[in-house]
Amino acid sequence: MEYPKYKRILFCTDFSATADRAFEYAFGIAKRDEGLLYLLHVIPEYPDQEILVKFFPTDLIPSAQKNITEEMKQKIQNQYVKKIEGQIKTDSVVKIGKEDQTIIQFAQEKQIDLIVMGTHGKTGVEHAILGSVAEKVIRKSPFPVFIIPLREKKAG
Repeated sequence: MEYPKYKRILFCTDFSATADRAFEYAFGIAKRDEGLLYLLHVIPEYPDQEILVKFFPTDLIPSAQKNITEEMKQKIQNQYVKKIEGQIKTDSVVKIGKEDQTIIQFAQEKQIDLIVMGTHGKTGVEHAILGSVAEKVIRKSPFPVFIIPLREKKAG
């Protein structure tokens, strides 16, 4: 049996400690397989755009979204890319939308071989109300999904 090579790896981040841990795995896989690592952050789309218009002039919304997108791209650079510069090929992407749908759509567009993301491990009422992006991606994705839970690293 031959081990599959992952040439296009998608790492999804919300900039949490869980995402940071998942990044280590995504980077390791991309480096081992000499793949391209996409680093994706999805800015949740505000569910009711009409409310935004009440608080912000409509002509300011696109520039505000552009500014937030650029800020998040810079955060990807600072938090992840600078740590691995020159070691592998990367492409940083920021999108606005429903997280799970946007992740899967992006994976389809780029013909991703593996999606890597962390999970916060929410349970009970918190999970029922907030849901889990990772769980939704697992259920809907036609691609393999590698989920990394947050666990404290043991010393030694």
